[in-house]
Amino acid sequence: MILRSLSCRFLTIALCDAAEPCQLGSQDAATPMMQGIIDLHHDIFFFLILILVFVSRMLVRALWHFNEQTNPIPQRIVHGTTIEIIRTIFPSVILLFIAIPSFALLYSMDGVLVDPAITIKAIGHQWRASTQPYEYSDYNSSDEQSLTFDSYTIPEDDLELGQSRLLEVDNRVVVPAKTHLCMIVTPADVPHSWVVPSSGVKCDAVPGRSNLTSISVQREGVYYGQCSEIRGTNHAFTPIVI
Repeated sequence: MILRSLSCRFLTIALCDAAEPCQLGSQDAATPMMQGIIDLHHDIFFFLILILVFVSRMLVRALWHFNEQTNPIPQRIVHGTTIEIIRTIFPSVILLFIAIPSFALLYSMDGVLVDPAITIKAIGHQWRASTQPYEYSDYNSSDEQSLTFDSYTIPEDDLELGQSRLLEVDNRVVVPAKTHLCMIVTPADVPHSWVVPSSGVKCDAVPGRSNLTSISVQREGVYYGQCSEIRGTNHAFTPIVI
C-alpha cells in the first residue's frame, strides 16, 4: 500500500511544471520561446558578472591607492581621453551584443508567425474568478456552437494527493505536443493576463480587443499558470492548467 501510494504520488507530480518553494530560477522550458528567454537571461547575466567584477575592482583599487594616507596631496586630473573613449565604446558593444538576440526573441514572440493547427480562445471574467472559460474555435458544430468548457478551481477540501493548492482545476486545457497553436485572449469585463511560465507566454487581456499569441509545446507534461493581473476580489483563484 505504501509503495502504491508513493508510485501514485510520483506519477502525479513527475510531469508537472509548477513553482517550487524557495525557487530562484525559471521553470523548465516547454516551448522554444521559453528556452529563448532562459538563454537570453543567461547571456545577460554573463555580461552583468563581467561588469560587476570590473567595477568592483576599480572601486577597491581606488579606495586602496587613493586614500588620505597614501596620497595626502591628490593630483589634479580633469581629463582622460583614453579612458573616456573606452568607457563609451565598451558599454555600447555590450548593449549591441544584448540587443541582437533580444530583438530576435521579441520578433518571435510578437503575434502568430505561422499557420496554427488549433485556435483556442480564453475569456477572462471578474466575478467568476474561480473559473476560466475556454473555447476551441476551430471545432464548430452544425448549429454554429463551438466547443466550449469552463475550468473551475478545485477547492482545498477536494484536492487529491500530489495536486497543488490554488493551481489545480477540474477541466484542463488539452493541446497536442509539437504543434503550433494560436491563443486568443480577451476579457468579458476588466483587464486580465493569461500566464503560463513554462511556455514563456504572458498575454494581457484588454477590454474591447482580442490579443493573439502563439504556442508550440515541445514536450508532454502538465503546465501550471495563473492570471497575473490584479483585478479585485478572488484574484488568487484563477489558475491555468495545460
